[in-house]
Amino acid sequence: MTATAEGPEESTFHRSFTLSITKALGDQLAADLAQLTRAPLSDVSINQLLQRPGVYQLYLHDDFVYVGKAEKSLPVRLRQHLKKISGRRGITPSDMTFSCLYVAEDFSALAPEQLLINHHKDLGEIPWNNNGFGNRDPGRQRDHTALKPTHFDALYPIDLDRPVEGLVAGETNLLDLLKSLKTTLPYNIRYAKSGDLESTKLAITDVELSTDALLKSVSAAASGGWQITALGGYVVMYEENPTEYASASRYYRGGEVVHGVPRFASEDEGTGDDGSSTPTGS
Repeated sequence: MTATAEGPEESTFHRSFTLSITKALGDQLAADLAQLTRAPLSDVSINQLLQRPGVYQLYLHDDFVYVGKAEKSLPVRLRQHLKKISGRRGITPSDMTFSCLYVAEDFSALAPEQLLINHHKDLGEIPWNNNGFGNRDPGRQRDHTALKPTHFDALYPIDLDRPVEGLVAGETNLLDLLKSLKTTLPYNIRYAKSGDLESTKLAITDVELSTDALLKSVSAAASGGWQITALGGYVVMYEENPTEYASASRYYRGGEVVHGVPRFASEDEGTGDDGSSTPTGS
């Protein structure tokens, strides 16, 4: 039977051709990265990189776990990951390796990271690309979310027993101390800026304190209305004592440490691509 003009366009001997340039680019990026050896995620390796934009792949031991991009500087972005992993429990930078490709700045409009993600997701790889690893501060509105058990912050929570770097002996006010911690801690600390914190003094006599010990001292110096909460991936400090958080591991209230039991999101709770649940009651 002969197909008419109104008939089907597809057949065993003729069909339409569609060129997927983006898929071809993603496949080529993946192929080029596959030819590279992997380097330790360390200052020594990162210092050898050029200050150029690009894409990179991270490996946990021998497992390929993450694809990322650096819009301006690969060294800057990889150092952010190095710092983040150094402040976690259950993982160390020595567990990690990476490889990377420099790409032209005008190539960024084609979203090379997403091309690689699409390529590798089809192969069932890169679990960290949807578990919150690449997230920065999620913001106040997400503080009360419960995390999925596979979320990066649930798998590798912040290390509160790690010594604080850069402490200086002497008297300081709490606001200046918190500003300093925001720079030196390998995870984020967010706090409400308040004249109360600026006027409250704290004497630092031991410069080798752990984060846990220092936060305990800060909470003792602050007024009774302040609460410091250690969540899975970061720390918050607000005048809200007492307030409970789903993913909290510790609370610091008036110089006392209260241990929390993080609640994980259940299967029937709505979750986003970052591996956290939809906040309730916040």
